[in-house]
Amino acid sequence: MSIPLTEANAGKLKNFNNVINVTRQDHPKGYASPYHKWPYFPNHPDYDWSEDNFGPLWIPKKGATIALNLRNLPLYERAIRVYEHNDLRVEGGRILINGAEATSYTFQQDYFWLMGDNRHRSQDARFWGFVPHDHVVGKAVPIKFTDPYTGIRWKRLFTW
Repeated sequence: MSIPLTEANAGKLKNFNNVINVTRQDHPKGYASPYHKWPYFPNHPDYDWSEDNFGPLWIPKKGATIALNLRNLPLYERAIRVYEHNDLRVEGGRILINGAEATSYTFQQDYFWLMGDNRHRSQDARFWGFVPHDHVVGKAVPIKFTDPYTGIRWKRLFTW
């Protein structure tokens, strides 16, 4: 079992009768999940991010222009190529967008960063990256009913 603890709490845990041993587990730089080589967005070896230590990351918005370079390209490549339908290539250390050399890029739509409410058990934007505005489905509506199994939670009714 793996439990995140402070040194002090790990010391206390060692004294419990039902604990056989306590071993510190550090994740060295470049640590990757045994299931994926680089499991976290942008899935690139230059970004040594994890579930808990993620970013910093600027989220693109419509009309915003960024300086584009080989260092930040892995962060924005999918948005530029897949969601904004551009031909993006790197040739000889130069970034080419639709055949022309590019040192900057202006985004055509807003993007969102979606996180799950159970941080350590959510497959969210930390794994798949930005969500473009045209992929967002639905709208916020007031809560009309609550969970029938736990009873009515009056403070939640008709809230957003």
